[in-house]
Amino acid sequence: MKMRVGILTSGGDCPGLNATIRGVAKALYQRMGDKVEIIGILNGYDGLINGNYRVMAPDEFSGILTVGGTILGTKRTPFKMMRVVGDDKVDKVAAMKKTYKDLKLDCLVTLGGNGTHKTANLLSEEGLNVIGLPKTIDNDIYGTDFTFGFHTAVDIATEVIDRIHTTATSHGRCMVIELMGNKAGWLTLYAGLAGGADVILLPEIPYDIKKVAQAVEARAKSKKPFSIIAVAEGAMSEEEAKMKKKEREAYRATLPYDCISKRIAAQLSEMVGVEARHVVPGHIQRGGSPSAYDRVLSTQFGVHAAQLIRDEIYGVTVALDGNEIIHNKLKDIAGVPKPVPKDDHVLTTARNMGICMGD
Repeated sequence: MKMRVGILTSGGDCPGLNATIRGVAKALYQRMGDKVEIIGILNGYDGLINGNYRVMAPDEFSGILTVGGTILGTKRTPFKMMRVVGDDKVDKVAAMKKTYKDLKLDCLVTLGGNGTHKTANLLSEEGLNVIGLPKTIDNDIYGTDFTFGFHTAVDIATEVIDRIHTTATSHGRCMVIELMGNKAGWLTLYAGLAGGADVILLPEIPYDIKKVAQAVEARAKSKKPFSIIAVAEGAMSEEEAKMKKKEREAYRATLPYDCISKRIAAQLSEMVGVEARHVVPGHIQRGGSPSAYDRVLSTQFGVHAAQLIRDEIYGVTVALDGNEIIHNKLKDIAGVPKPVPKDDHVLTTARNMGICMGD
C-alpha cells in the first residue's frame, strides 16, 4: 500500500517554496519509488478546509527549482480564525481533519511562516501527523538560524539600496528606503549593512528622530550631502513604543503619512533642511527566482523532511542550526517570537561601523 503524503503552502509567497516542494518530492521518490503518492493541497489551509487538492505526478516536480511562487497556490488563513465558526457555519479544524482522513493521508507537510506553524501545531495536537518547513523573508521563525526565502529577499533589498545609492549621490538627497519586516528587523538589518546604509531603523530598537537627524546632519557637515536610511516597516519612535498597540494605531491614523518612510523623510526635510525622498519596494522583495543560497537551503530542508517522513517522525519542523539541518518540536517553536537580539553579531557589526540605529 502506498504512503500518501499531503503538501501545502500557506501564507505569503516567497522564493524557495517550489524548491522546497521539489526537495521533499524527489527525496521521497528516490527512497520509496512508486510506494509513495504525493497529494498537493491547493491554496494552503483553505484547500485543506474545503477539500481542494490534486494527486501529483512525479514529473510535476521537475523544472521548478528556479521558479518563484508556488505551484500549489497559497492563501492566508489566519490562525486566530481557525477555531472561529463564521457565517459559513464551517468548523475549520473539523473540516481539515475530515479532508486529511478522506484523503487517507499518512502525513501532512506544511510550508509557511509563523501563522502556518501555529496551525500546524494545532493539527498536530489534534492527532494529525504533521511536519513543518520554515518559510518567510522575515527570518522570524524561532529555532532556526535562517528561513528559506530570507537570503533572496536580502539580495533583492540590497540591490534596491544599491540602485537608490546612485540617485542619492547624484542629487545629494537623503533617501529613506522602507523594507518589509513588521515585527522583526532581520531583513532591514542585513540589507542595510550589505547596502551601506548610514542609518538602520528596526522594530526592536525604538528610534529618536533627533538622533537620526543628527546623523544626517553630521554627514552633510563632513561634505557627504547624501544619506541612505533603511527602515523596517514596523519601526516605531520612542514615543510610539510607550503606547499600547491600539493607541499607537489611533495615533498614526491622525498623521498625514501612509507609511513610516514617508513620515521620516518629511521630518528630516523639516529638521535638517535636506531634500529627502522615500522609497517602498514592497512585494518586489518576495518575488522572483530564489538565490543560489536559498535553492541549496530549500533542497536541504525538503530532503530532511522526506527523511522524517520515512522515519515516521512527526509533530516537528525542520530548522538550520549552524551548518546542520535539524528539527524542532512544533509545540516548542509555534508562536514564539524571534526578534533581533540586542547582542546579535550583525547588529554589533553595524554599530561598530558607526551606523546610526536611531537610539
